[in-house]
Amino acid sequence: MPTLLTKPLSQFCTELVAINRTAKIALMVVVDLLALPFCFLIAMLLRVGDAGAAMHYPAAAYLLVALLTVGAFSLSDLYRAVIRFIDQRMLAVTGCTLAMATLAVYLVMMGINDDKFPRSALVIYWFIAFSYVVTSRMTVRNFLRKHMSGTPAADHAVAIYGAAEPGAQLAMTMRTSNQYRPVCFFDDKRALNQRTIAGLRVFHTDNLAEMVRSLGVRSVIIALPSVSPQRLRDIMERLAMAGVRTRILCRLLDLADDATPLQAVRDLKFEDLLGRKPVPPRTELFGRCVRGKRVLVTGAGGSIGSELCRQIVTLAPAHLHLVDHSEFALYTIRQELLGRHPEMRISAHLGSVCSARLVERILQENPIDTIYHAAAYKHVPLVESNIVAGLRNNVLGSQVIAAAAARFKVRTCVLISSDKAVRPTNIMGASKRIAELIFQAAATTHGADTTFCMVRFGNVLGSSGSVIPLFQRQLAHGGPLTITHPDVSRYFMLIAEAAQLVIQAGAMAKGGDVFVLDMGEPIRIVDLARSMIMMSGLTEKTAQNPAGDIGLKFVGLFPGEKLYEELLTDGKVFPSDHPRIMRMKEHALDPGVLDTYITCLMLACNTHDRGMIESMVKAIVAEYTPRPNGAPGNHSPAVVSAPDKSRPALLRRLSSDRIE
Repeated sequence: MPTLLTKPLSQFCTELVAINRTAKIALMVVVDLLALPFCFLIAMLLRVGDAGAAMHYPAAAYLLVALLTVGAFSLSDLYRAVIRFIDQRMLAVTGCTLAMATLAVYLVMMGINDDKFPRSALVIYWFIAFSYVVTSRMTVRNFLRKHMSGTPAADHAVAIYGAAEPGAQLAMTMRTSNQYRPVCFFDDKRALNQRTIAGLRVFHTDNLAEMVRSLGVRSVIIALPSVSPQRLRDIMERLAMAGVRTRILCRLLDLADDATPLQAVRDLKFEDLLGRKPVPPRTELFGRCVRGKRVLVTGAGGSIGSELCRQIVTLAPAHLHLVDHSEFALYTIRQELLGRHPEMRISAHLGSVCSARLVERILQENPIDTIYHAAAYKHVPLVESNIVAGLRNNVLGSQVIAAAAARFKVRTCVLISSDKAVRPTNIMGASKRIAELIFQAAATTHGADTTFCMVRFGNVLGSSGSVIPLFQRQLAHGGPLTITHPDVSRYFMLIAEAAQLVIQAGAMAKGGDVFVLDMGEPIRIVDLARSMIMMSGLTEKTAQNPAGDIGLKFVGLFPGEKLYEELLTDGKVFPSDHPRIMRMKEHALDPGVLDTYITCLMLACNTHDRGMIESMVKAIVAEYTPRPNGAPGNHSPAVVSAPDKSRPALLRRLSSDRIE
């Protein structure tokens, strides 16, 4: 019998929730307009004690009170609130606006000079009307929660980390769905230990592992919207040690009536654990070289180039040109951009930037204002074993772009370089440093018509060749995670940050500048690997923990790989228009000498003689020091000038005698 009764109620509640928002608001307004006059009548009866005297006042007076009260409720956004998730704060605001409505009625009565009207009845009306609002909303809320939740998913018990308001709202949201079964809160505040919030017991985090085991918790959702990356990393480590999967609350306020808790939480991402907050762009810089301009992106199908294109189309360029030698990559990014912005003028050019004829034809037929040169080979081991292809693509391509930009008077030309260009120990890094020298020479020769500049990246999360996708694939196959050396560390930046840095650099450039983002502290790759294991809810397999899930395997440094990357040399560093972006001037070669060197380098590439090629690279890039396989680099990184508190944080860090 209970089942027969419960099923219709559950269906009724589901259909009620499915009504569109406008109809729900109209329904609530109509119900309130019917109920509020009775609230005022009860107040009058309590005040005068006589039904006849209470009914002495015309119906218009009761309707006026109801209309003013409904208007006050509208001001408090009571009708916009989702009743299933209505909270104490919303009711408190409603009480305040109800007091304003009561005051408005009092002023109206004063205005019409009705001496017979008992003013104290309005105070009684406030109590009765507020009691009606609270009772009606809470009754409907509890009714919907009880009859919509269905059978909880008993096999997925979750705990919520953080017993503040976001956590309480999340717990109430979960009760309307059978996707999760919330069982408790965890919180660092001892004052909340053993308290009950939103119907769930709160436990201090000292008892985390014990309660996870006793309650059968399978995952923990972190409900701390403003948590710092460092604290988030600490919380994640504690949860990983307890053997539970970790997820995080991303948004709850956007939940609609038919939303589910799955839409409020997401898996942790590595960018949550960077140890710093993402660097936001400055609005006035972001669109200066793009909005209303004709823009060309080389390597548009690559990970950096494609993200650059995605950022550019949001800034309304007049015409966007894409260049890539990969047909599939070019087709993919073009279709994606047109799908999002069908009105945008986008032209795709298939071919290599090493082809001077192709590049010159594009610029001759299509006047260009801004070029972002992202086309390059960047995977260190592959370029190290294919040095001829790497040098021709990275060096010759940059030379072709710089020459064409100068010839056709492109206003701004930005080269995307790498931190591996600083004191390079591999061909890829050396080729990017030569590309920088080419742009520096072009700035010296053609700076009056075209502004040339360079952007130096750290490792970009999610880009092709990044360690993150490699670790994700290895985790999916059960490990082990392969790391070249226990001490290897890298600077990391988000792919969106990389694209925004490129776009802003063109706006800040004065000619021949190198721009570097302050990316915080470098991260050890072994720590990154362990964080990813913990983020997956797994444990590391070690000699002390042979029953662990995923092991680490050290395979030795690749040829030319450094232990520590550097972002700055001993060049002069200046502040830029962005507080987290540094601008520096590097030493440059005479343009004529550089052209001769590059000609000789291309001739050496024709011989495929590695010794001759490396000698020519060394002649161009004096800091180039190739290292054999397995030989760790930068045990003693070069010391920059003495620390200066007025300089950016990254420069002060690099002033120490060792990069940590």
